[in-house]
Amino acid sequence: MKSDAKAGVVEKVQRAVAALPPGRYLLAISGGRDSMVLLDAFAAVRADVGAIVTFDHGTGPHAVKAVTHVEKEAEKRGLTVITGKRRGWSPSLDRLIDKFGPASEAMLRTARWEFLRVTAVSANGTIVTAHTQDDQAETVFMRILRHARARGLAAMHAKSDVERPLLCITRDEIAAYAAERGVKWVEDPTNASMRFHRNRVRAELLPALEAAQPGFSKALLAMSERCGEWRGELAAMVDSLDVTVTDAPDRTAIVRAEALAGLTPEGLAVLWPELAGRAGAVLDWRGVERLVREGPKVKPGAEIPLSGGVTVSRTATTFVVRNRGQGAPLY
Repeated sequence: MKSDAKAGVVEKVQRAVAALPPGRYLLAISGGRDSMVLLDAFAAVRADVGAIVTFDHGTGPHAVKAVTHVEKEAEKRGLTVITGKRRGWSPSLDRLIDKFGPASEAMLRTARWEFLRVTAVSANGTIVTAHTQDDQAETVFMRILRHARARGLAAMHAKSDVERPLLCITRDEIAAYAAERGVKWVEDPTNASMRFHRNRVRAELLPALEAAQPGFSKALLAMSERCGEWRGELAAMVDSLDVTVTDAPDRTAIVRAEALAGLTPEGLAVLWPELAGRAGAVLDWRGVERLVREGPKVKPGAEIPLSGGVTVSRTATTFVVRNRGQGAPLY
């Protein structure tokens, strides 16, 4: 890429970061290239970085090296760093590791997101991640493979309390920015491992589909944008139902039973995932089908158990979605 083109990429990335409204931002920085570009761009154009948040997954020397790199780069820029560690942070995760051995990628991601969420609350800030356009395409494709519905296919275009300013930036543009600005990062050795599903999607499946059908990834992105718009319209409709959300002792969403009366099975299949989302829960297709089938017939006082610690109970006048589990990572 020519120098003037690289300069244009630098401007594009920094413009995307600058477009965020004023706030108190907590940058989720892993030490990898994407997140270090986010750190560099934020430090270059904004003065409202509350802190850099990084997490030691406890997986060995690489994890320590990555965290150390983040801490040093943040210190150079005069930015505060909040560092979390897997061990001792999540007792439930520690118990699983002690019982079953090393944590899986999903477990580690869950622990990191738990740390990010709690840090955001305690520091009164908004988490910012370095997810890119390519990450979005990969996520949408992986959700298609898991039979996700329109709600799930919105992926990172869904409204959330996490900011992702680089969703309009490609991975190639991130690389060009890093080269032009001299951004240093720590390469995660697991990125090259085909043991992980996302890496196979990134390195094999999507390139093969793109070669067979040029524009395939762009079509995925366009679809996810439409799904995001649809999801926003659905959320507005559910808002009109006066859903009550509580956080103690469990996250719950309460809706009047009469609001669901008379809906078709297709309508219920659309509505139940949104209601569960209000309780911080994610329903799989089995859970949706069970609620569509059993929900209209459930008697007051009865309860429908679902996976992940989620239940739906019936009172005389309401349905109560209760989430005793944990929210899914916002990835």
